[in-house]
Amino acid sequence: MAVPARTCGASRPGPAPTALPWPGRGPRPGPGARRPLLLLLPPLLLLPLLAAPGASAYSFPQQHTMQHWARRLEQEIDGVMRIFGGVQQLREIYKDNRNLFEVQENEPQKLVEKVAGDIESLLDRKVQALKRLADAAENFQKAHRWQDNIKEEDILYYDAKADAELDDPESEDVERGSKVSTLRLDFVEDSNFKNKVNYSYTAVQIPTDIYKGSTVILNELNWTEALENVFIENRRQDPTLLWQVFGSATGVTRYYPATPWRAPKKIDLYDVRRRPWYIQGASSPKDMVIIVDVSGSVSGLTLKLMKTSVCEMLDTLSDDDYVNVASFNEKAQPVSCFTHLVQANVRNKKVFKEAVQGMVAKGTTGYKAGFEYAFDQLQNSNITRANCNKMIMMFTDGGEDRVQDVFEKYNWPNRTVRVFTFSVGQHNYDVTPLQWMACANKGYYFEIPSIGAIRINTQEYLDVLGRPMVLAGKEAKQVQWTNVYEDALGLGLVVTGTLPVFNLTQDGPGEKKNQLILGVMGIDVALNDIKRLTPNYTLGANGYVFAIDLNGYVLLHPNLKSQTTNFREPVTLDFLDAELEDENKEEIRRSMIDGNKGHKQIRTLVKSLDERYVDEVVRNYTWVPIRSTNYSLGLVLPPYSTFYLQANLSDQILQVKYFEFLLPSSFESEGHVFIAPREYCKDLNASDNNTEFLKNFIELMEKVTPDSKQCNNFLLHNLILDTGITQQLVERAWRDQDLNTYSLLAVFAATDGGITRVFPNKAAEDWTENPEPFNASFYRRSLDNHGYVFKPPHQDALLRPLELENDTVGILVSTAVELSLGGHTLRPAVVGVKLDLEAWAEKFKVLASNRTHQDQPQKCGPNSHCEMDCEVNNEDLLCVLIDDGGFLVLSNQNHQWDQVGRFFSEVDANLMLALYNNSFYTRKESYDYQAACAPQPPGNLGAAPRGVFVPTIADFLNLAWWTSAAAWSLFQQLLYGLIYHSWFQADPAEAEGSPEARESSCVMKQTQYYFGSVNASYNAIIDCGNCSRLFHAQRLTNTNLLFVVAEKPLCSQCEAGRLLQKETHSDGPEQCELVQRPRYRRGPHICFDYNATEDTSDCGRGASFPPSLGVLVSLQLLLLLGLPPRPQPQVHAHASRRV
Repeated sequence: MAVPARTCGASRPGPAPTALPWPGRGPRPGPGARRPLLLLLPPLLLLPLLAAPGASAYSFPQQHTMQHWARRLEQEIDGVMRIFGGVQQLREIYKDNRNLFEVQENEPQKLVEKVAGDIESLLDRKVQALKRLADAAENFQKAHRWQDNIKEEDILYYDAKADAELDDPESEDVERGSKVSTLRLDFVEDSNFKNKVNYSYTAVQIPTDIYKGSTVILNELNWTEALENVFIENRRQDPTLLWQVFGSATGVTRYYPATPWRAPKKIDLYDVRRRPWYIQGASSPKDMVIIVDVSGSVSGLTLKLMKTSVCEMLDTLSDDDYVNVASFNEKAQPVSCFTHLVQANVRNKKVFKEAVQGMVAKGTTGYKAGFEYAFDQLQNSNITRANCNKMIMMFTDGGEDRVQDVFEKYNWPNRTVRVFTFSVGQHNYDVTPLQWMACANKGYYFEIPSIGAIRINTQEYLDVLGRPMVLAGKEAKQVQWTNVYEDALGLGLVVTGTLPVFNLTQDGPGEKKNQLILGVMGIDVALNDIKRLTPNYTLGANGYVFAIDLNGYVLLHPNLKSQTTNFREPVTLDFLDAELEDENKEEIRRSMIDGNKGHKQIRTLVKSLDERYVDEVVRNYTWVPIRSTNYSLGLVLPPYSTFYLQANLSDQILQVKYFEFLLPSSFESEGHVFIAPREYCKDLNASDNNTEFLKNFIELMEKVTPDSKQCNNFLLHNLILDTGITQQLVERAWRDQDLNTYSLLAVFAATDGGITRVFPNKAAEDWTENPEPFNASFYRRSLDNHGYVFKPPHQDALLRPLELENDTVGILVSTAVELSLGGHTLRPAVVGVKLDLEAWAEKFKVLASNRTHQDQPQKCGPNSHCEMDCEVNNEDLLCVLIDDGGFLVLSNQNHQWDQVGRFFSEVDANLMLALYNNSFYTRKESYDYQAACAPQPPGNLGAAPRGVFVPTIADFLNLAWWTSAAAWSLFQQLLYGLIYHSWFQADPAEAEGSPEARESSCVMKQTQYYFGSVNASYNAIIDCGNCSRLFHAQRLTNTNLLFVVAEKPLCSQCEAGRLLQKETHSDGPEQCELVQRPRYRRGPHICFDYNATEDTSDCGRGASFPPSLGVLVSLQLLLLLGLPPRPQPQVHAHASRRV
């Protein structure tokens, strides 16, 4: 039955088709409010609908016709690859040169055990240095005599920030005319530190908000000076040591070797006591509940101080800690969606910080409600938590109730929960109840009258938590290894071994033992030093070593990126976020955290290196614990990487012969050679320009031999062998072929040995692939996929289309060379061709046509009945090849040629959605937690200074206001803001010109598509009412291509949802839901939260004083005259620090 030709808006006569379920899976909903109904029709049912003899007398191609076209395409691709790819020829070359290499085996269990042992030995050397430092520090401090009258000029040291401060006329010491005797040092560049250093001295860094001339600080500088000789001796015994650091509980950092401090453009807020390694070393894990008074009396500036204080308090917590935050007045309620304690990781703390900003003051104060809520949180045993130090932190402006009944019910007599109270803002309330609460519950009382006191007083509680550690003595002297974090001095990603340093002095006539922690000793280990202990190139392009800690965070992983946005945040990339998560990996992760050994082969998904594709692969996972640490080491190997080649070029004549093919003079006849930029020799100068790197390599090889002790013989021999083998491929397969006949721009081969040979030489001008095969997406994907892998040029939807000039745009087609040697299977190389885009687009139209001869296209006449094809009827028929990621490879539409490489939904959203809904494609969504994003511009560039109360004119005219607590607090804000202008300026002005502000860490959502379960050929209808479209889709055998033939849309009335593939900004998965199913983790094995001999009498002092009108007026005059005083910020050192 014939039907008229289709017109826009016309209906299709014929029987109403019935929707058939897709084999093995039902239709699945996709994005968008409304989707077109997709009707899958068997071939017999479609036949009555396809004839269209109307005006043009042609019909949609039948299924067998399109299958015939697909076979022609498959045969053409296979024929070209057989002639030019050189797979068979390369196999023969390897067999002919069998005497030049050996087949070695990767034995996973032996490999991981060896590497784990090497890492253990490396870290153990650092542990010994740590112990020497900690013991020496305790002895030096014990022998030190406290000096009340010590002066700045008595101390000689190198101030790491001195150079920056001298360059800054507004700096604290320049204006104060500091008398501190600062050393002026010379520095030498050291590649190990990536910095200029001086090995004869230590450097000292003191936080900006601590006065360098205070008695406490000067005494600290005095006794820690003796550490310099110990640092130097440690380096003599172990020259590989990197930063050796003592972080003092007073805030002083002394580190070796000396180097100038890397001060940011903005105010330097670095305080060692807030660094991840210090927090982890200074106390055991914590379960903390923060409760904030939001009664009506807490308003304006006081509430702002509380919000800031809570955020600063959260920054003192690490991933080993658990926390919740609640507000209270008559009732208590959580400030966020978290209803119980959650891990204090970066993302959870971000939720808290945002929620705290929404707190509003109202109602009356009800301490009982707040404390009962907090105790209930800490008693909840049905959740994951730290199960160590338990504490409640209460922020309030004051009150009369002591809630003794609550403490009697929940905390006495054992007092297992410490209570810390914070009096916030300037007021005249009696602080005795707050002091009593803290003292009666083994805590501490603090006052936060202004912004300047926040950072100091929200971290001093760590001294109290350190008491049980100090009293435990040697039992608590255990080295802990941190999570990964970014080094503040430029080493990159590091882990730090930490050891607490205790005060060994005796207090008072009764020889009472001191219970203060002096600080934390730390020694850095760069991740690159650990990586050097792992196999580099014997594991192949897709094999790798990784390591995780007790939180499941990766210590080593190829997907772990260096953090350049905010070094203050720890790098907490979970193993399940570093890879694509599945149940098998969850099981592996749990076993590793538990410290077990194991081996498992799994089928899993992996992202391509360019993050555009997802492949389903087989991987072997093997893991063992690293003894004496909290780390576990894993090895991942594809089955084809079980064996690898090791060159054995003992014949020096042959070495010279093969080496000559690396010389540029041979490129014209043998093709251009790119060599992987690997560390072949110690003296080889690296370069990002491969031509320059090759030049450096050749110059060095003229001075040394491949067997030189300063060179990596394995890498050099394999490189030279592969140079010779790929040259033989040129002779046997490429040199005598005419590439233009088959519309090829280039042929190429890349090898595990690091050689990429591109023929002819001129094609190298347009070669954009990575010269390191292991970092080239085409290379790694070819190893993981059977058959021919097409890779169109990468195009972003926001960029201009491809420029099709001079035949420079090409499509890579590659395939792995699989060898079988002595019963062992391995894939040491990848070969391929580069197709001329325009020429192959024309060839594609011919192959998908009804031509019986190249020069005789069959055209349907007005009186003939025939099927449309992709050549003659390209105005009505859309024919495309799409790869397994959903990117356009070829099209019969000339206007789409410049869109090759784009995600197909950007070319034809309607058709791509149909392919997805018909299960030709499956979608995989994941999150990149290591992304760096440009900051969003604020809505109001003229924002007022943040956190500052602005009084009205009526306030200024009111004498009572000038004597009020609000005025006194305001003046402290203003004075502090004049010293630390970053608090006083609006964010845009502060961020201007600052590299740190230009980018910040963010989360990006990634979406990849890959082939679904459909392997057969199907016809289908995109049911769009009067604008329906027929289409046919079929996978091409032995390729990663999908062949699609479809009617061109005649009208735009059927708007389909557009599938998105590009990376987008995201808040990540819903954090409130994630905490309900937390990932498995284990806390540190040790916990020191109780000691029967602890003296809790030192629990804070309060001082409430009325502001003086005279002082306030004087301060105001100074402000008006533009002569801001420089007050001495208080260093809150406990009385017992003074020895």
